[in-house]
Amino acid sequence: MESYYNAQQQKYGLVELTTRFNDVMMPDIELVDIKDKQKRKRMKGHFSDRLIEEMTETLEDGHQIILFQNRRGYSPIIECETCGHSPQCPSCDVSLTYHQYRDQLRCHYCGYHSVMIKKCGACGSVELDNKGFGTEQVEKEVSILFPNHKVARMDLDTTRGKYGYEKIISTFENQEVDILVGTQMLTKGLDFRNVKLVGVMNADNMLNFPDFRAHERSFQLLLQVSGRAGRTDKRGKVLIQTYNPHHNILQQVSTNNYLQMFKEQMDDRYNFKYPPVYRLIKITLKHRDYNKVNVGADWFAKSLKQVFKQHVLGPEFPPVSRIRNQYHKNILVKIPNKQSLAKTKAAILKINTSFSSVKDFRPIRVILNVDNY
Repeated sequence: MESYYNAQQQKYGLVELTTRFNDVMMPDIELVDIKDKQKRKRMKGHFSDRLIEEMTETLEDGHQIILFQNRRGYSPIIECETCGHSPQCPSCDVSLTYHQYRDQLRCHYCGYHSVMIKKCGACGSVELDNKGFGTEQVEKEVSILFPNHKVARMDLDTTRGKYGYEKIISTFENQEVDILVGTQMLTKGLDFRNVKLVGVMNADNMLNFPDFRAHERSFQLLLQVSGRAGRTDKRGKVLIQTYNPHHNILQQVSTNNYLQMFKEQMDDRYNFKYPPVYRLIKITLKHRDYNKVNVGADWFAKSLKQVFKQHVLGPEFPPVSRIRNQYHKNILVKIPNKQSLAKTKAAILKINTSFSSVKDFRPIRVILNVDNY
């Protein structure tokens, strides 16, 4: 968004690539409503009948398939069916993800891991349920649905080894693997000649992320993953499974309509004063002591509000407010176009200096992040 906007403002030059290499046809993108499929009992695990049908056809024709699920592990939450408790990471505010191949629970923020529990830690019940699904679970379901075909998985867990990444890519390129399941690793710039079908298992968890760039990122990621399909003269097919097929972003992905997405997102950015219309400075305060972070953040925000008035948002805890035993609190400062950047910078640095001269606040780490990348 920001780059395209800068190109429109004549700050950047614009080079457009409107056709694919060798004039290959754009893939045919179809949205599958899994809410409707579930109602009509047309789902097998996390696969809709449409996806299974297309996969069967692709495999019969001797082509390959990529399945995309943006979560690694087996399932992100293990929940007790009796009391609703789910195991949490001791150092971060997140639930532990179950990794089946190692039979352990892992934290994706700090790397903490423990053996998979056999009974609930709160009430002792053995009735445990998986909520959500990751690449491991997709891989397992695929091998049950298509037992005669070879499946591989590409995510942070399988590519840890020195040559893990190259090994998976070369076996897929040599067509020793029929179906490749993976996270966003496999969406970027890989050229597999024989891939005819790309399946997005669930587009919603990207769209529902609490960040003003979530829609733009989803559009980018879905368009990139779609680009892995049909890179030769045969037209590729992309199936995107979603609970909300009428979502504007998904409609724009399915028609490859970048300009409409840009216009709509820009309207939102104007209305809510976000980049590229306003500049954004995010100030994060971190410390092990919850109260210290609170008091420090309140002081910092109060000082900012004296200078920038209504353009200061927060302080607020982010969705994951504790990572590696450090509490985080964010303050956002929005800078209108006409405001001098040099003066803004000087004012914030001055506040930061007086903040760190207060004895109680000295141990708090302050991170300044411009335009929030």
